[in-house]
Amino acid sequence: MSTFQDLGLNDDLLQAITDLGFEKPSEVQEKAIPILLESETDLVALAQTGTGKTAAFGFPMLEKIDVSSRTTQGLILSPTRELCLQITNEMKLYGKYCKGLNVVAVYGGSSITDQAREIKRGAQIIVATPGRMKDMINRRLVDISKIQYSVLDEADEMLNMGFKEDITDILSHTPDDKNTWLFSATMPREVATIAKKFMHNPQEITVGNKNESTSNVSHEYYLVNARDRYQALKRLSDANPDIFSVIFCRTKRDTQKVAENLIEDGYSAGALHGDLSQNQRDLVMKSFRNQQIQMLVATDVAARGIDVDDITHVINYQLPDEIETYTHRSGRTGRAGKTGVSMVIVSKSEVRKIKSIERIINQKFEKKEIPDGADICEVQLMSLANKIHNTEINHEIDKHLSNINELFADTDKDELIKKFFSVEFTRFYNYYQKSKNLNVSESSSDREGGRDFRGGKNDSTRYFINVGGKDGFDWMSLKDFLKEQLGLGRDDVFKVETKDSFSFFNTENELKEKVLAHFTDFKHEGRFVNVEVSENRGGGGRRGDRRGGSGKRDGGKRRDDRRGGGRRDDRKGASGNRSERRKSDGGSKPRRSDSSDFGSSRPRRSRR
Repeated sequence: MSTFQDLGLNDDLLQAITDLGFEKPSEVQEKAIPILLESETDLVALAQTGTGKTAAFGFPMLEKIDVSSRTTQGLILSPTRELCLQITNEMKLYGKYCKGLNVVAVYGGSSITDQAREIKRGAQIIVATPGRMKDMINRRLVDISKIQYSVLDEADEMLNMGFKEDITDILSHTPDDKNTWLFSATMPREVATIAKKFMHNPQEITVGNKNESTSNVSHEYYLVNARDRYQALKRLSDANPDIFSVIFCRTKRDTQKVAENLIEDGYSAGALHGDLSQNQRDLVMKSFRNQQIQMLVATDVAARGIDVDDITHVINYQLPDEIETYTHRSGRTGRAGKTGVSMVIVSKSEVRKIKSIERIINQKFEKKEIPDGADICEVQLMSLANKIHNTEINHEIDKHLSNINELFADTDKDELIKKFFSVEFTRFYNYYQKSKNLNVSESSSDREGGRDFRGGKNDSTRYFINVGGKDGFDWMSLKDFLKEQLGLGRDDVFKVETKDSFSFFNTENELKEKVLAHFTDFKHEGRFVNVEVSENRGGGGRRGDRRGGSGKRDGGKRRDDRRGGGRRDDRKGASGNRSERRKSDGGSKPRRSDSSDFGSSRPRRSRR
């Protein structure tokens, strides 16, 4: 491997590199920097998060711009405020010996007037989020008509977040003869489209294979019932006492709920999602970087700005809707040459996704068991023993030794050790002594050939819902509607069949309470939507609804006798069936929230 001196950087940059403690360039830096220094070219660089991409485009840009000019010459677009600030700070560190350099961050949630004032002072480089940058252009607070270099960092994520139109509009205000450098972890079709539209014969470099995960990360999955997901998360945390992790959820609601439950159960946790104010986000991230928070629960969008080298674990509490997003998640750990673990908690309906992810990241997952209570007690006990063994003695305690020795004068060494460690051990033992086995077996017959053979009496629940084709639903739009309402993944709702005025669908058995609770007193566009368990088991697979909407098959009589085509007094029908359902379910109304995911509490852990 070459050194930074071999790459051809100037003395000012080399001095900053020495101050930062960089010794050797990473692979993406070694490949990209010489190309960008030696030629005026467009570049597409595919590399995982945490491989040093900022320096790969930052050093060449700093080398090429004219710091004596106040004209804006470089524009770097990034998906989130956190990443925007991170890049800005790194660029300032890289250019600390470049006299006259002014790098300005432009992002939402902060004063646009202050940012405009900083740019007016003469900003050679602007680092911006697309939304705020477009706003400043429209207000004529910034001039990018003379930039020479534009960077699209984390391009795939910017497009996933819906910034395609903003990026297109921003780049339309830049010169055609500029150099564009695109850096991305994955190369979906949308990124290729942007590259084709705004780049001219770009050179391409790839670190590893496209979309492939870094070899520093091992991948594990744990198969549990959906209702035991939160309990599984707690056990995985307890089984790794020194965990420093990011936990990914699909929605802001689940992110906040999981974090709140972890805190309530005594864990050092915090939430990071889009509903937080900028000040709240900054406080959470500061606590996480200082390791005052051990478990950061985040959405995919909010986590884009996380750049912490010491993360030991990434835990996928829920798999992402887009499989490629998993690459970004796992890239949060195993950074800067360190190793990390990416864990996935899945239900049986999600196991197929593991195979799809394996093909994309070109790595195999190891199926592991959720540890039982005895294993966790042993791990916690030995962790405490090691901490005590490695603790430096504070001799301020010497003056109290006589009183302590007097108290334990009649206690031998073994008894004293047992008493001391029982303080910590007993808490976990009492909590876990009657704990159940959370692991479930994986049935290969459910997934033969990638087809969906679920729906047997013991595997899933079939539901009747009083909406159908007359309400504008086909099988696909109804499935999307149910997924959105219930916060489920694409494979959690299956065997969807739509008729003219009613429909059927399936979920795993463990989701039944959640489904029925959510659609209690539920209205859609002013009318009550009722869902109840159906005796009809379905026989048409996913596309059974395409056979027609006559209603003669799969319960047509049921429609006439019980729903009158789904257009009778919905309020009355929903009310009657709700009382009937409550009686059969034990008389209590299920909670609206994902109560099945957020189980019983545990003994309080000491804050770390």
